Amino acid sequence: MPAPGFQALILCGPGSSFPTFTTNPDENPKALIPIANRPMVWYPIDFCYRMGVTNITLIAPPSSAPAIEAAMNTNPHLTGLPLPKPNILAPKDLDQNTGTAQIFRLPEVRAAINGDFIVLPCDLVCELGGESLIESWMVKEAGLGGADAGGRSPKTALDSPRGGRKGGLGVWYETKGETIVKGEETDFIATSPLETLSVPPPKSSLLSHVSRLVYSVPTDTLNDITEEKKTLPIRHSLVRAHSRIRMLSSHRDAHIYIFPAWVLDMINLNEHFDSIGEDVIGWWAKAGWQDGLGDKLGLREVFRNPDSAAKDDNLLQDAPTDDVDFASLSTTRTSKLQAPEASDQLVIPPILAYIHPSKPTPKTPTVPLIRRVDTAPLLLSISLQLAKLDSIENLGREASSPFAHQSKVAYPEGIASKTTVTRPDCLLAENVTVEEKCSIKECVIGANCQIKSGAKLTRCVLMDGVVVGKGCKLTGCILGKRSVIGEDSILVDCEVQENLLVEAKTEDKNNNLMSSEGMEATEEEIQGSFAEDGMALDTDEGAGLSLSA
Repeated sequence: MPAPGFQALILCGPGSSFPTFTTNPDENPKALIPIANRPMVWYPIDFCYRMGVTNITLIAPPSSAPAIEAAMNTNPHLTGLPLPKPNILAPKDLDQNTGTAQIFRLPEVRAAINGDFIVLPCDLVCELGGESLIESWMVKEAGLGGADAGGRSPKTALDSPRGGRKGGLGVWYETKGETIVKGEETDFIATSPLETLSVPPPKSSLLSHVSRLVYSVPTDTLNDITEEKKTLPIRHSLVRAHSRIRMLSSHRDAHIYIFPAWVLDMINLNEHFDSIGEDVIGWWAKAGWQDGLGDKLGLREVFRNPDSAAKDDNLLQDAPTDDVDFASLSTTRTSKLQAPEASDQLVIPPILAYIHPSKPTPKTPTVPLIRRVDTAPLLLSISLQLAKLDSIENLGREASSPFAHQSKVAYPEGIASKTTVTRPDCLLAENVTVEEKCSIKECVIGANCQIKSGAKLTRCVLMDGVVVGKGCKLTGCILGKRSVIGEDSILVDCEVQENLLVEAKTEDKNNNLMSSEGMEATEEEIQGSFAEDGMALDTDEGAGLSLSA
């Protein structure tokens, strides 16, 4: 279990990378987009509970907070999470354009953090147990007196009461593994190996995949640098400080960060920090070897801050402190140890990198899934990947993935006898009806959807309340909530906006179908499509249209 006082903050951003499904981010925020029939934010919350962290805060803009709060109180996947429930924090100055680092300069956020903390994005899908990450961080960075890259207590120039400060840990994963998504963002990072431990870590430990981060920059920024300089510039001080450097160009920052409390003060002092991944992590990594950079970032001032030191000591806040006169208990003559002389040297606690393996190894025969789902292609790919997981009713809860559903088809009675649904790679939610002569292969279908006779769906994701007309052929499509696809339509690799009516016999490929190109389905039109089946709609002004049997 993590140390007392550990807390997690989940950043619920605007979802600008999902233009088709977040046209109204206040009513349909990115955090509630479904991944394999669960709201996106369910995954990082579940990640926290699985590693024992129950002090969870969702940070969202004030305009989006009501929709997220309503979902936390009504969505069955979110209401089914363990107690205590996550808190929702909506700082008044937080809007859809606030940078991730800027969030931590807001007074409401600073007041909410009382010690070491974990930062997560709302679009994280992480099958790996977070307790293993915390264990690695504790071994390398949270030992008594802090640690440097080799696990030793650094001699600090600042006479800190603890003799050192804890560093941080981030997570990166390979984007060119088994699942390759075209156009996925990557980051360029450079790492240096840590000193090997005298005792080999257990097989379950992640320490063999942990190294010291010495350089981090988004690949797009690196391309700009190399295009301008016509080369990749490497500072001599980096080579002098680290004789072995490993450079990785196809990995991506998972935005999982374990931070000591003093990082909050570093962000607050540097107003030019806009992004955690690019600015905070990037400058911190370089400060470890670039002379004078730590002073320019104000770290000397941060480490002398008594309030920061008190927060940074939260791991030991409950430790017993008995006053024992060891001299009186010993027959051996004792003398007081002399404190080391203080110097003006500034030692920067390192930021470590856990590089998630992309392929199975003897130590890790199965590779847990770690992925950020922040684009439509990733939403489709990861949803279909999760749909292939065996259900809990087949394997049992202990043997199942934490992302497995109770059953592959929640409502078997809704599937007609003369139809094809490939259950090993499909996932159908509650109240889904599939008429005769349909073919559904490798699909995720949300609650209350209706697939009419003769429709053929391959590698598609349907959000709640979608209607697919007779004879439609859909391949590689994502259909937004309550959209209606007219009969005999043929769509390939398309995205359809929520509440949109696609006219009958539409043929389209590689397109985003939005209201500017078509028309939104009215209540009367959708009611008519259900009239022949004896179904009706419940409507709520301001909340859109919702389907009920």
